[in-house]
Amino acid sequence: MAKCDKTRMLDEILAKLGALPEKEKQAVIAEVMAATNGAVWIPNPGPQTQAYYTEADELFYGGQAGGGKSALLVGLSMTEHERSLIIRRVNKDAKKLAEAELLGKILNGDRSGWNGTDLAYRDGKRRVEFGGCEMEDDKQRYKGDPHDLIGFDEITDFLESQYLFITIWNRSTTPGQRCRVVCTGNPPTSATGLWVIKRWAAWLDPTHPNPAKPGDLRWYVRDENDLDVEVDGKGPHLVDGREVYATSRTFIPAGLNDNPDLAEDGNYARLLDKMPKELREAYRDGKFSASLKDDPKQAIPTSWVQAAQARWKKDPPQGIPMCSIGVDVAQGGSDNNTIAPRHDGWFDQIAVIPGSDTPLGSDIGAEVIRRRRNGAVIVLDCGGGYGGSSYKTLQDNGIEVLAYKGATASRARTEPDRLLGFANKRTECWWRLREALDPDQPGGSRIALPPDQTLLSDLTAPTYESERNIITIEPKEKLVKRIGRSPDRGDAVVMAWSGGPKISTSYGQWQSGVGGTSGRAPKVVMGRDSARRRR
Repeated sequence: MAKCDKTRMLDEILAKLGALPEKEKQAVIAEVMAATNGAVWIPNPGPQTQAYYTEADELFYGGQAGGGKSALLVGLSMTEHERSLIIRRVNKDAKKLAEAELLGKILNGDRSGWNGTDLAYRDGKRRVEFGGCEMEDDKQRYKGDPHDLIGFDEITDFLESQYLFITIWNRSTTPGQRCRVVCTGNPPTSATGLWVIKRWAAWLDPTHPNPAKPGDLRWYVRDENDLDVEVDGKGPHLVDGREVYATSRTFIPAGLNDNPDLAEDGNYARLLDKMPKELREAYRDGKFSASLKDDPKQAIPTSWVQAAQARWKKDPPQGIPMCSIGVDVAQGGSDNNTIAPRHDGWFDQIAVIPGSDTPLGSDIGAEVIRRRRNGAVIVLDCGGGYGGSSYKTLQDNGIEVLAYKGATASRARTEPDRLLGFANKRTECWWRLREALDPDQPGGSRIALPPDQTLLSDLTAPTYESERNIITIEPKEKLVKRIGRSPDRGDAVVMAWSGGPKISTSYGQWQSGVGGTSGRAPKVVMGRDSARRRR
């Protein structure tokens, strides 16, 4: 967890330099500049230098705009590495990056060694490649192509699936050549990039139980359930009967003031000051808790989900029984089973179970039965043929189970206006959760969701279309292709809300401590019946 020796020594040198009288300080600076006159690139003092020398296998560098993030990637590729890959999400942006940082600043316009068709520079053994990864499947272009430096510029623009796939080939056959992954970027401004906060949660998530300081190293292994687990040191560590070594991560924040090339004239700072609020907080202030900018066609606004997560408390409200459990099934598949228990509007933390651990329907049934309380109704995903055997297992055990089939027709209408219809049951169920999260409904929203970054991303990912008074939620197969994974936690929550009882008494009372203190279970009514009464 400690800083590397080089970084610690550098901090000490900089502190001593700062304490010198101005005349002596300038003499030392002149001497250093003369000594590095032959270097093609040197990092700025401060965070950029700390990032240059960190020993982390995975570095996230940035936060605010203007901190010299792109320059770090190109500078490392030209000084510390033999074979480098630097990518942006969009191909044209990768070309602009190469022309600005490599050709423009480091090579001063010298294009010898540069191949504009391949976006690659070669100088002896050194090779620097630039590329894009615009579509999710574009990651396949980098399959089997080893690089000792892989740099992601604006990491929050990438999908987690792209990052995990491309970094598999971070390796070298040259003895002694260091291999590392360096990510640069600002806080995410859309739900697509929230996975970055989860991956570097020790530094970026204010709810993390064991927060890390900037530059600290933390070590991680993938356990038998394919989840990241923090461990103490490199290891080896025993995982699923095998000895494995951990990889290290760190986050180093940087801002405009750390980059004298941009900070001096103040023009860039004034540009950042003129940005809209959500962009100022992300780019100028580097706030990872800043508001996310929604897609105009986003089905559920991000702020509504964040408000529901802010309302959540660890324990269910007293006297409120478990009403339903939403189950998204991945029987024997590569995705996860997700189980979302609901106590009226309060949702418990979502259980995530790898599909490989539940090859049989009875395996999933057992997981659901183990968590079921108060005769809760089970809402089970039976679309695509995965949930049939689990459905039968629960029925054979005398458990009330509703089959969720999103492709079936819906005759329901939007509430309370009843102006719009739904293309299918899946659209209806997602929209019903949207209606329940709406803070402008009478009495406000009654939903409390666990503070889970993946759940936030899942619930805010789908878009919708409205044509001829019919709403259609983005088809799941299209959504999965766009975001690179299945939104299974969001699906489980939607299913849990779609079936089972809703409590008729004022849900807001227990949140303020007014109701539910007697220990008596309040009266409940079925959600379908209450919907009929509203109509």
